[in-house]
Amino acid sequence: MAALKLLVLCGKNLRRSPTAAALYQQDPRVEVRSAGLSPESRRRVSAKDIEWADHIAVMERKHRSRLLEAVPAAAERPITVLDIPDDYDFNQPELVELLTQSIETLLTDCES
Repeated sequence: MAALKLLVLCGKNLRRSPTAAALYQQDPRVEVRSAGLSPESRRRVSAKDIEWADHIAVMERKHRSRLLEAVPAAAERPITVLDIPDDYDFNQPELVELLTQSIETLLTDCES
């Protein structure tokens, strides 16, 4: 089975989504990219990212709304809201734990 192409988004692509990408970079079950939704993002989400993705994970509900507003084609992809607030630093152990729990659930759901 081909690896799931997972696009992980947060506000500015500084802490949450890069942590998720780093966590799953070497996982054979998934190809992962991270991006942000803000104009100030380190790497801003593009229409090409959306085309590439099989599944999109956003950190907060407002990110889902912003994504659909910015790139309406994203509505053609499954979008999961992870409900992870912007309270953590890059690679902080608590953030790693939350992301691992959420993404493992997402991967399990995508397999079934």
